Amino acid sequence: MLHVTDTIAIEEWELSEQFTRAQGPGGQNVNKVETAVELRFEAERSPNLPDPVKRRLQRLAGRRWTQDGAVVILAQETRSQSRNREIARERLAELIRKASVAPKRRVATRPTLGSQRRRLKAKSIRGEVKALRSRVDGQE
Repeated sequence: MLHVTDTIAIEEWELSEQFTRAQGPGGQNVNKVETAVELRFEAERSPNLPDPVKRRLQRLAGRRWTQDGAVVILAQETRSQSRNREIARERLAELIRKASVAPKRRVATRPTLGSQRRRLKAKSIRGEVKALRSRVDGQE
């Protein structure tokens, strides 16, 4: 069982792992040992995730979200299969933690009178600077 938060825990049956050969450095082992981990979490079918968390998770996962509603995480940083498994599970837990936090609603505010005056003053000064750059009339 993967504990994400105090209220969310993922059962082992919801996770499936597939091991493949990793890319990058690794010496002779890279060609014969399957150390890369592809962790698949069936998020759409998960009874442990509330619907709002699933929607936010889908938005946060981006390309890692599949057509059938699963999150796929690939980890191949280290040369150890067990460490790559831990990294993949940590990434999944962090992604779900981010999705479990509801974003704050933005409260629309009006600019203060002082900020409006400062902005207009800065615009007029900038306009004067640009006007001074223009051609001088032929009075010479």
